[in-house]
Amino acid sequence: MIKIAASEKRHGRPKLGQHFLVDSAATARIVEALGDISESTVLEIGPGRGALTSMLAKRSRRLIAIEIDRVLAAQLRMSFSQEPNVEIIEGDILAIDFQTLFGPKPGSTRPGINHQPEPVRVVGNLPYFITSDILLRLFEFRQYFETIVLMVQREVAERLAAGPGRSDYGLLSATAQLYAHLEELFTLPPAAFSPPPKVESAVVRLRMAPKLDSLRVPEADFIKFLKLSFGQKRKTLSNNLKAQYEPRVLRAAFEKAGVKPTVRAEALNLEKTAALFRALSGAGTAS
Repeated sequence: MIKIAASEKRHGRPKLGQHFLVDSAATARIVEALGDISESTVLEIGPGRGALTSMLAKRSRRLIAIEIDRVLAAQLRMSFSQEPNVEIIEGDILAIDFQTLFGPKPGSTRPGINHQPEPVRVVGNLPYFITSDILLRLFEFRQYFETIVLMVQREVAERLAAGPGRSDYGLLSATAQLYAHLEELFTLPPAAFSPPPKVESAVVRLRMAPKLDSLRVPEADFIKFLKLSFGQKRKTLSNNLKAQYEPRVLRAAFEKAGVKPTVRAEALNLEKTAALFRALSGAGTAS
């Protein structure tokens, strides 16, 4: 659930850690980053007071806005009650059933007809403390999504876009780049929000393009392997993997994949990481 720490509530900070976008020029740039949405369904995460919602409602064929704050959700329903293409859902984006929302409806398909889900475009101003969880949720249901435009903390944007060999390349970078092509579009100063956060924000665009097939890796097992590889960043990759694999198996796999056993996980690109994973697949694990 998206919640803010009790200590933050006591000090009068916004409920749920919200910082509302108030810069109209930034709003227009974010909507434009989605492309032509006149025939598209758009999912808005955390519409807040509706700055983006108003513009999206005018441009999109269908708009679904998910707001966890009960008061804000009620206000949005009132504001957009006359807009037939807008649906306001009070709920937690981490708990929303995307299959029910975007998948085939009962009676909508006939035998022999392959239903293809309509590609949805996603936009949102993500709470800083739960950005990773929301991204992983979207990746899990990637079959429904086409383009994702998000406002995130600038530091998070840099981590998402970081390449192998950089100190900020980590599990989030590798996972995002496993599922999507990512672009850093522009930064937003604290003054673009009310109340202003203490950090700069950035807008990123992700175009879904999973690499699982080209890397020849099974999704669930490879994600587990990435988590193990980046488990303790100060350790070498070999030391992180020792928790799961026997030393002799590791030595053989590193040699087969052409990877030095002294490297750290952040030094390898996805192709090399996948090669090591494949070399280890089916090999003995530590007992």
